[in-house]
Amino acid sequence: MSQVLSDGPPPDGPPPDGPTLVHDLIGIGFGPSNVAMAIALSEHNAHAGGPDAITARFFERQPCFGWHRGMLIDDATMQVSFLKDLVTLRNPASEFSFLCYLQSRGRLIDFINHKSLFPLRVEFHDYFEWAAAQVDDLVSYGHEAVGVAPVLRDGAVEHLEVTVRSGEGLEVHRARNLVIGTGLRPLVPEGVERGDRVWHNSELLARIDGLEGTSPSRFVVVGAGQSAAENVAYLHRRFPGAEVCAVFSRYGYSPADDSGFANRIFDPAAVDDYFTAPGSVKRRLMDYHGNTNYSVVDIDLIDDLYRQMYQEKVLGTERLRFLNVSRLTDVKETPDKVRATVKSLVSGEETLLDADVVVFATGYGPADPLGLLGEVADRCLRDDEGRVRVERDYRVATDSGLRCGIYLQGGTEHTHGITSSLLSNTAIRVGEILESLVERGLKSAFDAVRTVADGAGTTAR
Repeated sequence: MSQVLSDGPPPDGPPPDGPTLVHDLIGIGFGPSNVAMAIALSEHNAHAGGPDAITARFFERQPCFGWHRGMLIDDATMQVSFLKDLVTLRNPASEFSFLCYLQSRGRLIDFINHKSLFPLRVEFHDYFEWAAAQVDDLVSYGHEAVGVAPVLRDGAVEHLEVTVRSGEGLEVHRARNLVIGTGLRPLVPEGVERGDRVWHNSELLARIDGLEGTSPSRFVVVGAGQSAAENVAYLHRRFPGAEVCAVFSRYGYSPADDSGFANRIFDPAAVDDYFTAPGSVKRRLMDYHGNTNYSVVDIDLIDDLYRQMYQEKVLGTERLRFLNVSRLTDVKETPDKVRATVKSLVSGEETLLDADVVVFATGYGPADPLGLLGEVADRCLRDDEGRVRVERDYRVATDSGLRCGIYLQGGTEHTHGITSSLLSNTAIRVGEILESLVERGLKSAFDAVRTVADGAGTTAR
């Protein structure tokens, strides 16, 4: 797209020996969302070709692709259909689909015979790695974006400079647009510090091997969602001599509503509905449909855990304990154990549990989408509640002096709804961002041509 987004005269700001190459797009982070973005760009460039191609570069701080590696429990399955992969809802004929991945691995017929819409999570991660490897010419791994600065021309921000840190030092790259896909951050309750024996479930598999050769006697798992239940089941199976205590404030795990009608909240059209709805309706929709995604568990897993608990009661070998209607109020870690204090919400009675490990399966929160932007963030508009204003095409609303686009892949739930940053919508979302880049680029080119024509005393038609 170099002919429609040309550099023009050198802007004010950096010295002449500064960066000269200006990318149409720089992506910060290279998780599934930005892998899908890179694929969409590659397919667009293959079709458009030549000067209409969009130049892009992605930066990822990890040394290679990885997506929630600490949660890839061997029998855990995806909660979304394989058809909601990185491409199919945008381009069913794409060569980057999960079905093409299966064919390349020699498992297509086996998967069909399996009669399941929901692959193993470890298998879907392998699909992500396979897809990322096909566009690895667009990404620099081991490169962490650490700051963004404006490049001005005539008082307006014409480009953005992204400072990137790698093992070789700092680099500076320029872009006309950013797409931020930095993912989620693990959450633990206020006052809790992670340590050798206090984990977030995101690090479970990375840490669990350190217990090999030991004989742990007790684990405590805090949380009521899918990951918490999976952790309970996994630890109970992996360590047959250990007690596993599940702590949550409900009476039991709540089943996820994955019925056909409820799942319409994840339809692409639901994003339009949510975006245009009044604030009061937005709040109602989140209240109505939170049980499709938040703090809920697949019914099959709930049934398996209950069956196991009941069997142990019958046999008198109770290793699986559920401390329901309770909450963990204190955690004290020592070199050889961690003491958890669990308080009943009904009676107020406290139970002390000495455990080998406490695992907090307490969810994730979005990183501040503007945290890297520095003074550029001051040009981004916010709503009455201080939240970032985001346009329908996932572009941050900014003042008129910022001519660059800042697109978000995450942190848009308040404007676009529950599905906006989930895997269910990834393929559609990146297609909409790509369409926005193309349309806004062409509009900029038209405006530039008209300006030149007007300056020459002619009228552009």
